[in-house]
Amino acid sequence: MSVKDELRKNLIRKLRAGEELFPGIVGYRDSVIPQIINGILSKHDLLFLGLRGQAKTRILRMLPDLLDEWMPVLSGVEINDDPLAPITKTGKRLIADQGDDAKIEWVHRSNRYQEKLATPDVTIADLIGEIDLVKHAEGRYLSDESTMHYGMIPRSNRGLFAINELPDLAPRIQVGLFNVLEERDVQIRGYPIRLNLDVCLVFSANPEDYTNRGRIVTPLKDRIGSVIRTHYPETVQEGVDIARQNAWIDRGKDQSDSGVRVETPPFMTEIIEQVVRLARSSPHVSQASGVSVRTSIANLETVMSNAERRGIATDEKRVVPRICDLNYMIASCRGKIEMTLAEEDGAEDKLVKSLIGEAVKAVFERYDDPESHENITEQFKGNLTFPAGDDLSAEEFVANMKAIKGLPQAAIALSKELGLDPSDVAMISSVGEFLLEGLYVNNRLSKFNSKGKTFFKR
Repeated sequence: MSVKDELRKNLIRKLRAGEELFPGIVGYRDSVIPQIINGILSKHDLLFLGLRGQAKTRILRMLPDLLDEWMPVLSGVEINDDPLAPITKTGKRLIADQGDDAKIEWVHRSNRYQEKLATPDVTIADLIGEIDLVKHAEGRYLSDESTMHYGMIPRSNRGLFAINELPDLAPRIQVGLFNVLEERDVQIRGYPIRLNLDVCLVFSANPEDYTNRGRIVTPLKDRIGSVIRTHYPETVQEGVDIARQNAWIDRGKDQSDSGVRVETPPFMTEIIEQVVRLARSSPHVSQASGVSVRTSIANLETVMSNAERRGIATDEKRVVPRICDLNYMIASCRGKIEMTLAEEDGAEDKLVKSLIGEAVKAVFERYDDPESHENITEQFKGNLTFPAGDDLSAEEFVANMKAIKGLPQAAIALSKELGLDPSDVAMISSVGEFLLEGLYVNNRLSKFNSKGKTFFKR
């Protein structure tokens, strides 16, 4: 049974059993996964085409789960040779000399997947193989298979071989893959030694690469059976789920850790995800490059870390991130958002600040109406200022809220709308700042900084 037959057989078994094919992959159930299933059922080589941070490599590394758990190979052969149908001269000689007594080894499916990152310096010798001059110096003829040093593709025989970022592979090296994809054989250095390989080739590529760093040569694309298009999360909730699944959010659980437990409310993770979604549609951001989900993951970790830092400084055992913590996302956004034009220094930081404001406004309007809080904004007309820096503990923040009539009650009502506990002081402080920031982004209040501290005012 060929490796593609094996993949097909195990896929069919999992489909009939109703098993989850790619556990942990969010948002691809009805779009990407059906394409993968069809490609495997068709016994195709696959190309995953999508912008950065769309789980292409992660899916590639999950494909070996569709292989049999163990596979027998002939012992003493450089590549995974089939005991029942060897393709190498060494394997054929072992079977001819020893028959059923030939020694075999068992290879786990995790060792049947090989991966190579395509870089301009990759050579045919790396992928296919080369003459081993040391073996030749020992007295073997060049035409003898035993003088060959096999590359990564022959060593992936009876398994999967992945090439990441395929367009970065030099065109002349891509040409060297033609025979592997179509005729299923390799030839080393023009010598009459051919190996009829049994290998499933899978690739990843970024569409941007077709016109920038490199391109996939047309005959190679023609030989790849299925091109699987990936995409970014289609909903805010999918993006939030991916961020929470991949970010380091277990803070303060280890005794040797900070001792500060960080609990992020859903509306804060929605804002963090909304920032990235807005960036993906901003005219100032290069959409050809894309904005990776890694940005959401890094931003969530940064916001939680700033809240944790506050907890350490104020000696709180449990903290809830607030709007003031979002400002520190600038550091985790830098380098991840590519702007369309080479603008002045600091343009990227200004864009992120603008996106944070837009994200807060979008999320606030899902849960509350700024028009309904005139009683709060009216109180700011008399030169009233409200401190809201990230140096304030939750108790200090809530104590300050009580100085503004109606603000605690409005925060309690909003927390109920958000499905949060209104008796939780840390949570109410976060909701209270969210409410004030919602009024600010809707031009009902203004903000200013003084000596490193932030204040709301009229």
